[in-house]
Amino acid sequence: MKEKTDTFFLIHNYNTVPDRLLEYCSRYLIMDASDDGKTKEALAAGGFCVQDVENTGHNITSYFRWFAEHYDELPEVVLLGKGNMIGRHCSEEYFEKVYRNTWFTFLYEEAAMRPRYSKATAKTLAENGGKDPSEGSIASLLSQSRYLEENNSWYMQTGTHPCRYFATLDDFLPFVYKDPVIPKYISFSPGACYIVRREQIRLHSPQFYLNLNKVMDYTLDPAFPAEAYIVERLLPVIFEESCEENAWMNDPDAFDEKLEEERKRMEAAAAEDHRRFKRLRRLLKRP
Repeated sequence: MKEKTDTFFLIHNYNTVPDRLLEYCSRYLIMDASDDGKTKEALAAGGFCVQDVENTGHNITSYFRWFAEHYDELPEVVLLGKGNMIGRHCSEEYFEKVYRNTWFTFLYEEAAMRPRYSKATAKTLAENGGKDPSEGSIASLLSQSRYLEENNSWYMQTGTHPCRYFATLDDFLPFVYKDPVIPKYISFSPGACYIVRREQIRLHSPQFYLNLNKVMDYTLDPAFPAEAYIVERLLPVIFEESCEENAWMNDPDAFDEKLEEERKRMEAAAAEDHRRFKRLRRLLKRP
């Protein structure tokens, strides 16, 4: 029998029944985006507390929508998790040690990648034939759950997710905040699972969260927007820092106008890149 915490579990769910996760809490809401034709029936049959949500391809929009809708009645402590978080983003052993935390907590642990994400030791060198297993890695671990990554926006260049408004984290940060630090490295929880406190959520207004959702839920073709990867990496900044926001972040109409400006800027940059590519091909005498 698990010892249940009073922390409110806000669970984004997709095509799974998160009964394993619910063993640890007494209060929860499943924000369900399932589309496999059977999960919703299973959740209804099990009498779970469920709110159906649009499938945007990731979990952050569910969190932000709930923040805005329940802003005046937020629980003191909220766990932001996925239905399949245990086993995917952290082990059950790790989760059992931290789920009762009432402070900001990264819900991430990837023990299998520790040699790749840590400074080489005599042991890891010996196990890897004398070669540093972390050589060439852009990621590292600051601790058991603190993941660190070079800020090079590699995830925006894969071509598997569209980007309409921003091509890099460096472009996005000044759009959200006035005179922000552009970091050389980023520390975040891959998977966007955390324990947060009410006062951290209230560092920003309900409209701030709704506006950010507009950047992350404009398409699923061929996959969710790449900008969601940027927001994922900035969640510790959103929850922990006191950066001054740009005024449009709290105004729906002004935000839409600024976002349209960013879309046009991206289109112009893409057109210029295309012209440069054509000129290069002509210089190389290629068709």
